[in-house]
Amino acid sequence: NARVPIIQGPLRGKQWIAGSSIHGCWLGSYENAKQAVFAATAKRGYTVYNLGANVGFYSLLASVRVGPEGKVFSFEPVPRNLKFLRRHIELNKAINCFVWDAAVSGAEGMATFDLGPDPSRGHLTAGSHGALSVRTVALDDLVASGKLPPPDLIKCDIEGAEYDALIGASGILHKYGPIIFLATHGLEVHQRCCKLLTDHRYRLTSLDELPLDRTSELLAIRQEA
Repeated sequence: NARVPIIQGPLRGKQWIAGSSIHGCWLGSYENAKQAVFAATAKRGYTVYNLGANVGFYSLLASVRVGPEGKVFSFEPVPRNLKFLRRHIELNKAINCFVWDAAVSGAEGMATFDLGPDPSRGHLTAGSHGALSVRTVALDDLVASGKLPPPDLIKCDIEGAEYDALIGASGILHKYGPIIFLATHGLEVHQRCCKLLTDHRYRLTSLDELPLDRTSELLAIRQEA
């Protein structure tokens, strides 16, 4: 529960709970290359969706980059992570950040969630043994109903449910073409996500210098018609 300042990077000086995640977060070195690209891509005034927000490192980074004119919507279903996510938002007075206690999927409803081997690797599951019951939401529904403004940027890292989340956001992809930072988990999910995004005229770039068919970290930018 020790509160420490982040010591380097775009979040330098922001307050962090040291035990909430790996030490790279408060050191400021967490996913250094990806963090730099994300910081350069999130522009002032943007609306950002953070799917799988965990304890809020990228939510704080988005908050800083989009400024008071922008908004950050953080989706996280795990109670332990939600506690730290809300605490980090409160400590840093990130009043442009809003928390959704839910997992993003292809439809609204309830689902079972496996907490995984550590707090950063929980995932939706078809099983029920030892699992948590969580609320699921579909992004298209939230935007169509006016509950959320459409996004300019989506960061999605949800431990294997990425394709379902993108299916549930197909209308957003078609109509608004937000920039997408996507972490995929598993070859089949990766291939399906890549096809869905290219079908929506997105250009895909690897974020880790691996070929597109081998990377799990993608930047997707929609091409003009």
